[in-house]
Formats: sequence, C-alpha cells, structure tokens
Amino acid sequence: MTLAIIAYGDPVLRKKSKPIDPDYPKLEELILNMWDTMYKANGVGLAAPQIGLPIRLFVIDTGPFAEDEDLTTEEQEVLKAFKRVFINAQMVEEEGKDWSFNEGCLSIPDIREDVSRKDTITVRFMDENFKEHTETYNGLLARVIQHEYDHIEGILFTDKLSSLKRRLLKGKLNNISKGNIVVDYKMRFPAVKKGR
Repeated sequence: MTLAIIAYGDPVLRKKSKPIDPDYPKLEELILNMWDTMYKANGVGLAAPQIGLPIRLFVIDTGPFAEDEDLTTEEQEVLKAFKRVFINAQMVEEEGKDWSFNEGCLSIPDIREDVSRKDTITVRFMDENFKEHTETYNGLLARVIQHEYDHIEGILFTDKLSSLKRRLLKGKLNNISKGNIVVDYKMRFPAVKKGR
C-alpha cells in the first residue's frame, strides 16, 4: 500500500527517532508499504519519519543509480544489487574525504542542492530479521545511507547547506509545507488544513 510522504515543515521530520524491537506492530507490512511508497515516488531511500513514524527504520534500493555512466562497471554492479532494510541504525564512524553530490529528498520535492559528506562510513544496524550487522560503505552507497540516517536523527539535507543558500530557499520551502507544489506521488503537507 502506498503511504503519504510527509512534506517539509512537519515536526515529525525534526524528531530524533526511537529504536524498535521485533514486536513492533505489523513491522513486516510497514516495511512492504515503505518499499511500495518509495518505488511509486521514484526514490532510492525512505525513512520512517517521512511517512510520519518517528522510529529508527529506513529502506534503501540504489538500483536506479546503477544507470550512471560515470561509474565503473564494479560500482554499477554494487549499486544495482544493493537493497537493504536498516533498523535501529547507529553510525559508528564517518571518515575519508569530504565530497559534494547533488541531493534531493522525497519530503522536499523540486529542490536539489550539492551537499558535502564524508566518503566512507561504518554503520551498525539490524536487518528485517533483527540480525545485527556492522558494515562499512563508501561512495554513493555511503551517501544514500547518510542521507537516510540523518532522517532518523531529525536532520534534513537542507540543514547542511550554507545559511545564505537556506535563506534563498526559504520561499520554496514554505511553499512545499503549504502544498503549493505539484508532485506525482501522495504527500501530506503540514500547513494545509484538514477538510480543505
């Protein structure tokens, strides 16, 4: 089932998410709905706060990035095969050089900006079967994980922009929270009154 994606301005996107346990109600169904929602919106990642749940859960499928011709064949294969559920993720380390890449977000449609992040991360998490993993990722995989991890920490990619850039985007961001934007997926806007 496709769920509504929460737009910029909703307080749930600013909450630090809580861990969950294997008894979380209808977890398997929730994960399936998150995949469905992400694919319908043409995303490569979706975090639970983006569907209104302040829990430490996100899903990632980097398959669409595998089409990038600038990548090596090996990088394309890794991205094509990467599909993961992250539960109760904790960042162990962010290292390496900073590099910029143009990011967007399903909760902030029609805004894309260059964001600088470390190129290598180590993250500890549980998969959908609550098996624990500690894994190191780099390049685009590290970036997508960092972006989704930020969501469960209450951080948006726009927070990483300069204050000047944020001021320039203020009008666009306000329009997003008011629903003054055309999107081709289901969204819920915080500044739109119910019943309108």
